[in-house]
Amino acid sequence: MASRRRHSCLGAPLVLALAFVLLSCLAGPATAKQTNQVTVFWGRNKDEGSLREACDTGLYTTVIISFYSVFGHGRYWGDLSGHQLGGVGADIKHCQQSKGILVLLSIGGGGHDYSLPSSQSAADVADNLWNAHLGGRRRGVYRPFGDAAVDGIDFYIDNGAPDHYDELARRLDGYNRFYRGRKGVRLTASPRCGCPDWRVDRALQTGLFERIHVRFYGDDKCSYKNGGTWGIVEEWDKWTARYPKAEVYLGLAAAESGVPDGAQGTIAVYLKYLYYDLLPKVQKAPNYGGVMVWDRYSDKKTGYSGVVQGWA
Repeated sequence: MASRRRHSCLGAPLVLALAFVLLSCLAGPATAKQTNQVTVFWGRNKDEGSLREACDTGLYTTVIISFYSVFGHGRYWGDLSGHQLGGVGADIKHCQQSKGILVLLSIGGGGHDYSLPSSQSAADVADNLWNAHLGGRRRGVYRPFGDAAVDGIDFYIDNGAPDHYDELARRLDGYNRFYRGRKGVRLTASPRCGCPDWRVDRALQTGLFERIHVRFYGDDKCSYKNGGTWGIVEEWDKWTARYPKAEVYLGLAAAESGVPDGAQGTIAVYLKYLYYDLLPKVQKAPNYGGVMVWDRYSDKKTGYSGVVQGWA
């Protein structure tokens, strides 16, 4: 494992490699409350490499396939941005069985081809997810990843109304009755950073979600790229207090690398701020879970996780 980590850092851009050397030499970790759990989203760019390649880096403890983006109106489909589906099933099993990595499937995303207009649509989507991607095996239901089954479902709901996602969560969790001694359908969510995220709050209030990956990136006012940690920590504290039974992950964008808009200086400087300022604050929460990185394509280019992994 150690050799893989060194190799991944050496392959990173020079500035990140220098940042790693600089910050690794400084005395002491950012905080004692570390989990070393790193989650990454995969499936948004065909040039990011295969799912197997991502798992073989040794950087990630969870990989989230994105997205199952068409559902709720009698059609069910996913978009993996040009990736060939043929080998994904074998890669899922490789990640799970050979690497011990959790593999989830994220539903939603940035498109507009999904919503749950009724209780029946929630039931139908749960049925399709169970039989097409999870442990179900009903004849006539197409399984894009063959006989491979993902470990659970992530809710990444960016469009449409919030209606019936709580019902979808309950129905998905209900399939756990078919498993003995473990959860075969694990539920997570990846909401926007403003707390609460009204699109998924009703679902999260069910208490069925074991993890919440809060997205502190994008165009929200609490995005880390906008500089400073005050607004971020304020929202973080709201998330960890509102859902005390869930592990909460700090979602960061590898492409942004924590650099404030219009700021001068190198990425190494802002990684130092992440190490000394933001992480010690968020890791005070008893339900801090780790770091989520968006996404594998950007991470592969920047080497971001190779630096942050040891601080998570």
